[in-house]
Amino acid sequence: MKILVTGGAGFIGSALVRFIINNTNHTAINVDKLTYAGHLESLEEVKNNKRYHFEKTDIVDREAMEQIFNTYQPAAVMHLAAESHVDRSIDGSADFIRTNIVGSHTLLEVSKLYFEQLDTDQQKQFRFLHVSTDEVYGALGDTGLFKETTPYDPRSPYSASKASSDHLVRAWHHTYGFPVLITNCSNNYGPYQFPEKLIPVVILKALQKKEIPVYGDGKNVRDWLFVDDHVEALLTVLNKGITGETYNIGGHTEKQNIEVVKTICSILDDLKPRNDQRKYSEQISFVKDRPGHDWRYAIDASKIEDDLGWKPKETFETGIKKTVKWYLGNVNWCEEVTENNYGLERLGTG
Repeated sequence: MKILVTGGAGFIGSALVRFIINNTNHTAINVDKLTYAGHLESLEEVKNNKRYHFEKTDIVDREAMEQIFNTYQPAAVMHLAAESHVDRSIDGSADFIRTNIVGSHTLLEVSKLYFEQLDTDQQKQFRFLHVSTDEVYGALGDTGLFKETTPYDPRSPYSASKASSDHLVRAWHHTYGFPVLITNCSNNYGPYQFPEKLIPVVILKALQKKEIPVYGDGKNVRDWLFVDDHVEALLTVLNKGITGETYNIGGHTEKQNIEVVKTICSILDDLKPRNDQRKYSEQISFVKDRPGHDWRYAIDASKIEDDLGWKPKETFETGIKKTVKWYLGNVNWCEEVTENNYGLERLGTG
């Protein structure tokens, strides 16, 4: 099967492409604009594989996207291309509106036109999987979980743009009978994550012996999902999911941000102790909270677990140790992708 992956040079997208090439017989067509967060270095291990193809294209460019569909004739689309950093959306929302809403609309239009030209058997096989976020649901109090039926209540320009794209995807299904699937995931972490999100920021700041910034009191809660588990969940939904349905994907690992930071510091103490014998946790510095910082996210993943048989393989303890080890061995990669140090001066929530 040929799978068109948008955003395939990004963090989750590249993990998906690597998994498709290394663990299946499918062909992956990677469509990526290569913005600041897209890096072909994360795909070095598959770039020469005959089942891998790369197209540097903006999904907003309808003519280019039509050409790609005509050239490769994909049997499925996995749409991950998105602007995804909340802090950047607060500073400037235009790119988020353009990519996440206008780009998704263009991709839907091109995909629908392509789908309508397929024969009956091909239409039965075709799927459009839209990858979204749990942030579209807003924020939780100290209790409760996000379900697929939770009303949307986005709180940032980023989450509002993703909520908009979710609504477009559902509309194309109900209006045109277009075979869509939607997933909403919790915070991802793992190798190759661009160094502006919480976990890589903490690791790199610690290694640089700089202050490790933590928003507010650090007690905001997130559910953490190892990226490889997420990738397997996405392919499970693509292969087994019912069109028109939404599936929440979570890691069953709720952690306060400060817990995550201290865990990373502790792992670094063991794996790469400071020369002066001080603890990395001594570098933690609490900074002014972000505007509109959501209190807590937590996913109810029972639907995908019960209906499709997927469960995460990694615990937070095993996943975070793998992640820290990867960054320790790939500091040069991090430095190369942040030449202007922009990402390292920002703090993310993952």
